[in-house]
Amino acid sequence: MVSFRIITLFPEFFESPLKTGLLGKAVSTGKVGIELVDLKDYSENGHHQCDDYTYGGGKGMVLRPEPLAKAIEAKAGGLKVALTTASGGLLDQAMVKRVHSEGGLCLVCGRYEGVDQRVIDAFVDYEISIGDFVLSGGEYAALCIVDAVSRYELGFMTSAESLLEESFEGGLLEYPHYTRPEEFRGMKVPEVLVSGNHGAIARWRQEKRIEKTRSVRPDLYRKYLLSITRGEEQ
Repeated sequence: MVSFRIITLFPEFFESPLKTGLLGKAVSTGKVGIELVDLKDYSENGHHQCDDYTYGGGKGMVLRPEPLAKAIEAKAGGLKVALTTASGGLLDQAMVKRVHSEGGLCLVCGRYEGVDQRVIDAFVDYEISIGDFVLSGGEYAALCIVDAVSRYELGFMTSAESLLEESFEGGLLEYPHYTRPEEFRGMKVPEVLVSGNHGAIARWRQEKRIEKTRSVRPDLYRKYLLSITRGEEQ
């Protein structure tokens, strides 16, 4: 079972998502373990304060080291510790698979201007960003990480085979999908998909994956071409 301990100032943020859809089902049936840890419970301040002004000046607040250290020490339980932060390494499918193979994460949800660097130096194994943009809190990123990793847990997906054809598998984006009706507002489903020729369908899908990746994500397309070249050289 993959497990997550989520250290956050706002545990209520996760209540609805963790009860909804495939993730909610996986949590309720015990396929995915979730423990929400309220950082305020580890504050040594009578007002449950967990942040303070940054040294060196500036208007932003920073999460204090004492409650974070106490929460991590109490709850990490052998899991690697990840901090969600816009300045972290970019989450990709390779990292998702690695985290799943490691059994999960203790996720520290960044807030405000960030966390005291001494906590990062002492406890954090991964600093993770989900994209080149800024969020109002690390809870949004933590939820994305939990869902992405949980999808690799056995029994999470209705069909495990669907994981093999999704975006980023094999370095390419996913091919387009169609369903009924066969014609919609003058637009028809590609003929090959209703031909019954499974070999032709597989070739069409691979061509569309390459085409879309080249158009939408040229950076991924370049990596894909490089992987092919390296494969041919071996």
